[in-house]
Amino acid sequence: MKLTKQEGILVKLETTPGTDPTPTAADDSVMVEDIGWSFAGARMVDRSAVKSTLGQLKPVFAGTLMEMTFKCELKGSGTAGTAPEVGALLQACGCGETIVASTSVTYAGVSTGHKYVTIYYYEDGSIYEMNGCQGDMEITYEAGGIPMLNFTMTGHLVGPIDGSLVTFVFDSTVPVPFIDASFATGGFASVIENLSFSLGNKIVTPSDPNNADGYGQLAIVDREYTGSFDPQATLIATDDPIGDWKGGVSKAIATGALGSTGGNISSLSLPTCYYRELGPGDRDGIRTFDIGFMAAGDDSAFSLAFT
Repeated sequence: MKLTKQEGILVKLETTPGTDPTPTAADDSVMVEDIGWSFAGARMVDRSAVKSTLGQLKPVFAGTLMEMTFKCELKGSGTAGTAPEVGALLQACGCGETIVASTSVTYAGVSTGHKYVTIYYYEDGSIYEMNGCQGDMEITYEAGGIPMLNFTMTGHLVGPIDGSLVTFVFDSTVPVPFIDASFATGGFASVIENLSFSLGNKIVTPSDPNNADGYGQLAIVDREYTGSFDPQATLIATDDPIGDWKGGVSKAIATGALGSTGGNISSLSLPTCYYRELGPGDRDGIRTFDIGFMAAGDDSAFSLAFT
C-alpha cells in the first residue's frame, strides 16, 4: 500500500541537458500539491500480420516519455535576492532568472538558452527519475486564496525503482493570500475574483532512435502568453472593456505587490495585453465580464518578481 500524502519531488537544474545532476533533499526539495503523472507519447506498435487465423499478435513497446503535473504555492524564499524553491522549474519553463543581490529575483520569458531540470519523484517506496525536463506553467489567483503555480513537466523516464522516501527540507516561508492587493488593468482598479496567466509553451519531443526511449532532447519552440480575469462591470465612462476589445486597445495588467515582508513580496506584471474574447458573467447577482486576453511583447510580455 502506498499513501498519496507520503510523496514529494526534488528538482535541480542540469548542467548538461539530459544528464542527472543528482538533486538532494537538503538543497532541492520543492513543496507541491496534487501530483499526477502519465506516459507522454507512449508507443505501442501493432503488428498487422496476414496469417491463417484471426486475431492479433502481441504489440511491441517502442518507448515513452513521462509527464508530471503538480501545483506549488506562489511565495518567495524569505530572503530578498534569493531565488524561491520554484526557481529551477520556472527556468525549465522558458523563463530567465535575474537576481539583484539582497534586493530581488525576477523571472521573464527568454527566447534562447532554455534550461532543463532533473526531477526525482518519490512515490512512497518507489523512485521515478525524469531527466531533460522542460514544461509549461500557469499562475492562478483567487480572491481570498493562495496564488498557485500549476506546472506540467515532460522528460525522459529512468526507472521506476524501489527506494526509501527521503526527508524533504522545504522552505518555511508562508505564502501570502490574494488580498490587500492593488490589481489594475490599464491603471483602473478592477474588482475581480479570479485571474489566470499561462506561458503557453509549445514543447516538441523529437524522435531519436539512438536513445533508449526513442526520443531526443525536448525543446520549447514557441509560446503564446494568455490569461483571463472576471472584473465587475462599471459605467462605460469608468471602464469600457467592450470598446477596448473592439478597438484593440493595449492594457497593462498587474497584480501589484502581494505581501509586505521582504523576501516574500511577489508581483505579476503584464505591460501589453489585448482582449481576445469577452462575454457577460454573474458573480452573486453582480454583473461581471469574463475576459480572455493575450500578453504581447515577446520576451518583455511578462515578469514575475520576488522582492
